[in-house]
This record gives sequence, C-alpha cells and structure tokens, in this order.
Amino acid sequence: MSNSSALNRTIDKVLSQREAELISKIDSSYQEALSNLEASRSNLQSEYNRILETSRKQAENLKRQILGSKRLSARNKELVLIEEAVNTYFEKAKERLGVLRKDKDYRHLINEILEECISAMDSNEIVIECNEKDLGVVSEEIKNVSKKNAKVKLSLSNTSINVIGGIRAKSGDGSMTYDNTVDSRIERLKPLIRKDIVQMLRGE
Repeated sequence: MSNSSALNRTIDKVLSQREAELISKIDSSYQEALSNLEASRSNLQSEYNRILETSRKQAENLKRQILGSKRLSARNKELVLIEEAVNTYFEKAKERLGVLRKDKDYRHLINEILEECISAMDSNEIVIECNEKDLGVVSEEIKNVSKKNAKVKLSLSNTSINVIGGIRAKSGDGSMTYDNTVDSRIERLKPLIRKDIVQMLRGE
C-alpha cells in the first residue's frame, strides 16, 4: 500500500507541474494573442484612416474637376454669346450702312476718307477703288477733293471691289495701299464693341 501511495503522490506531483506549465503557456499564449489583436486593431485603424483620407482627397479632386469643367463650359457659352452679339450688331450696322448710302452724310463720309487717303499716302498719283453702287458718289467726290488738292492726281479705277462701302486707295505705282473701306473700319471697331458687350454681360 505504501508503494502505491508513493506512486500516486508522484503522479499527482507530475500532473500538477504539467498543469501549471500548461496553464502558464496558455496564459502566455493568451497574452500574446491579446497583444497581437491590439496591434492588428491599431494597424486596421491606421489603414482605415488612410483609406478615408485617400477617399477624401479623391473626392476633393473630383469636385475641383467638376467645378473646373462647369466654369470652362460657362466661359465657352459666354464667348459664344459674345460672338453672336457682336456678329448681330455688325449685321445690323451693315444693313444700316446700306440705307445710309442714299443719305447726304454718306457723301460727306466719302469726302472725308478721300482726304484721309491723300494725307496718309503722300503720293502724287492715287487710284481709288470702290464698290459698284458707290461709283457715282465716289466719282463726284473725287472731283470735289481734286479741286482742293491740285498737286495730287486722283482717278477712279475701272474695276469695282466687293465691299459694303467706302474706298480703297492705291498709289500710282501700286507700291502702297490704304484701305479705308467701311469693312476695314468695322473690323477695327470689333474689339472695342466686343469689350463693351463683355462688360454689359458681366454687369460691369
């Protein structure tokens, strides 16, 4: 019996030691698992925050692109409206000029631009070109201007030009040309008219 009791005590002791070691290992593994879980949680939170930040930046970029696109579209529409307004204005101006041809003020205009041509070209011989409808008016005004400028020989070209009105002058040797047509004057006015229309559209 004594031998049996000693054996049982030995077995119990060994089992107790093993149990203690096992519990210690389990506890150690549990603590390590908790530590790993906490580290993983921290990493997951960092990754989550990174994803959120990246998404926020992408959303901001997309917003800027959309706003930029809308501004560009609005700007393009504004430019189209301005150009349409300018073209409409000048079409009406052309119609008005067609009526003015019969007015005495138009004859006065032809007289003035003939004087301008003489002053600008500084040539002894000048050939004047105009459209077919203005041949009569221009011919008469050439005679009137020639009386005051005897040193300059003014002559009317046999060939008409396709313009709204006004004249185009060339020196006798063809080396100089002075465009004083209504068409060229309108083109010179366009930038100023366009600027005025832009200011009106923007309420400036």
